[in-house]
Amino acid sequence: MGDRRPPAVFLMGPTASGKTAFALDLAARFPFGLVSVDSAQVYRGLDIGSAKPDRATLARFPHALIDLREPEEAYSAAEFRDDALAAMAAISATGRVPLLVGGTMLYFHALAHGLSDLPAADRAVRARIETEAAAIGWAALHARLAAFDPAAAARIHPNDPQRIGRALEVIELTGRPMSSQQRGAVGRLRWRVLKVALVPGSRAVLHRRIGQRFLAMLEAGLVDEVRRLRARPGLTAGHPSMRAVGYRQVWSMLDGGIPEREIAARGIEATRQLAKRQLTWLRRELAAVVIDPDATDARARLQALVTRFLAH
Repeated sequence: MGDRRPPAVFLMGPTASGKTAFALDLAARFPFGLVSVDSAQVYRGLDIGSAKPDRATLARFPHALIDLREPEEAYSAAEFRDDALAAMAAISATGRVPLLVGGTMLYFHALAHGLSDLPAADRAVRARIETEAAAIGWAALHARLAAFDPAAAARIHPNDPQRIGRALEVIELTGRPMSSQQRGAVGRLRWRVLKVALVPGSRAVLHRRIGQRFLAMLEAGLVDEVRRLRARPGLTAGHPSMRAVGYRQVWSMLDGGIPEREIAARGIEATRQLAKRQLTWLRRELAAVVIDPDATDARARLQALVTRFLAH
């Protein structure tokens, strides 16, 4: 007997791989309902630097899970999972197919595999960790993590302060390594899922596109966007929203930490590092169908793949 679960599609890829354009093309041809899988686009006011679809696009192709939180608020992978499941159920109830598109791989993982019952974030503990990081550097804290939880340190990049901080926070709150608490297995999803990974065949082409896009963000007013955010009395550089790539670098520039002449190079390099981490996650997605978005037949291949998937 065939799998009678309703269908859903995960469209994943590194930043600047063209995910949004491919998703909109699919949504114009198939009965899809779009769900954003992006940890920056959940925040109101983070528009330019998160590459959020503009108002005209959202009017024609509404996306669930965009503009859910104020930038002062936290938003966890567990909250995303709950919200995404609710959005998928609402889309399926109308006879459409959920199309989840984005580059936050932790969110995709949480949705597909669940999350362990880790303690909630503790702002006081996190503040102490961040104060120490400012004094001795995140590399030193990554080395400390490697001593207490080698498995977690092996998975977490030394330039990923949010995940390093979270792993050390869990150790302090529970007295146990985070890796020993991350079992995460849940029952299979209510949906049968087609996973598609947009992976550029040329890293040089991806890097060039990343550079062009970050320069375009600066031209579109990213610095002024961060200035407006900095003016919010409750928002600091330590909030998760402001640790997003691009926002973190511009905030540092406005604080005098980065010379203005270096902001483009710093932002582009940080975005390249993000793309590298995303590609590392995607290499673990053995069930994903890989498509080079720069191939001449990429759109045709994706459309044919979706057609076959929905026909079964």
